[in-house]
Amino acid sequence: MFAFGIKDLIDILLVATLMYTLFRLMKTSGGTKVFFGVMVFITIWFLVSNVFRLPMTGAILDNIVKVGILAFVVLFQGEIRKFFFNLGSTKLLKSIKNFSNLLRDRDDEEKAQKASAQVVNLVNACRHMSAGKVGALIVIERDDNIQQTINTGDVFRADINTRLVENIFFKNSPLHDGAMIIREHRIAAAGCILPVSNKEDIPRHLGLRHRAAMGMAEKYDSLVIIVSEETGNISVAFNGKYMLNLSPEELQRVIMDNVHVAAISKNE
Repeated sequence: MFAFGIKDLIDILLVATLMYTLFRLMKTSGGTKVFFGVMVFITIWFLVSNVFRLPMTGAILDNIVKVGILAFVVLFQGEIRKFFFNLGSTKLLKSIKNFSNLLRDRDDEEKAQKASAQVVNLVNACRHMSAGKVGALIVIERDDNIQQTINTGDVFRADINTRLVENIFFKNSPLHDGAMIIREHRIAAAGCILPVSNKEDIPRHLGLRHRAAMGMAEKYDSLVIIVSEETGNISVAFNGKYMLNLSPEELQRVIMDNVHVAAISKNE
């Protein structure tokens, strides 16, 4: 029984496309009648060789085809040259490149949207922890590799979920005293130990979390978020400096300005 599948459909479409392209080339060069003559000959040759299976006639036509291919190339060398020229033309290559760029831009846009959503989830978690005076220490990796710091805690990989972040820093959680590490807009580890800064000009009212955040910001280019357990204030340590008492909206702006774009390009 004859089974018609997807490969047969593709085969028919490719042959139809090839025939149509050849017809257009012949039409522009005034060789339409020759084209139809060739098609009639090919049809007869196919029927004789594959349907009726006439050995003598088929052998004669096979030899004619072998010679005919060479004659066809000689007669229509201009059209054939034009066909391959169009196939490799700058216009075609440009279309392929534009299509490739379109797919890449769409992929970049999806990554950017996902990254933005992760930032919003993180900021919302900080907002809730600030309101409940839940202490937190969150490190966002930028260009400097902080794998050594990640290895000091419990390593895992998870999307930034507001409730997950809050549960990690919940007072009874075994990971709440350490730092959370975010790499490429995902949680990479929790319960990590950060280096403590020895700077003498750090205000005395800032606790150990703030000193650890500054130590990390001095050693690496990471952006470190601190939520104070005593006051609920949100602060950021970055490039060896503090940004104290930030609102959730200000925190989101700081993250987007200093981490968002850099992390997207880093993934490419």
